Amino acid sequence: MSKLFCTSVLLVSLAAACGGGGEKSSAGSSTAANPSNVPSGSTATAGSGTAAPITGKTWDVKMIGDASGYHFDPASLTIKPGDGVRWTVVSGPPHNVTFWPDSIPSGAQAQLGANMPQPTGLMTSPMLANIGATYTASFGNVPAGTYHYYCTPHLALGMKGTIVVQ
Repeated sequence: MSKLFCTSVLLVSLAAACGGGGEKSSAGSSTAANPSNVPSGSTATAGSGTAAPITGKTWDVKMIGDASGYHFDPASLTIKPGDGVRWTVVSGPPHNVTFWPDSIPSGAQAQLGANMPQPTGLMTSPMLANIGATYTASFGNVPAGTYHYYCTPHLALGMKGTIVVQ
């Protein structure tokens, strides 16, 4: 194969891995498109639960990537059942939210997956490619416990977070 062809294939692959165009990655995840903060009825790839609405407070987490590093702010959050979490891209996109299936409470996977609108995989949010883009997930009907998550493109840079549902 020619070097030009291989380079073109690599660039297309990288663009796809980073979310490609910006419009699709935040569509339907903005609070403006979902003013009631209720996740849409879509279900996760392996989720079989029904989406539960946010019935409590919606907490804000910033997604940051800059000279100081890549991180969620706050990195750890304690919430109540029925609360929601809204992640907002502040800098360094693209970002997403992915929960580790083996690092969440037993029996939580189907419900959490159902509570995540427009998943791109098992308990994985869409890529948010634009500064100011948001993604909101409900923690309604999930078991109490600790939920570990990360940003897929920036996991190697330590972008991890924890949500404790009391």
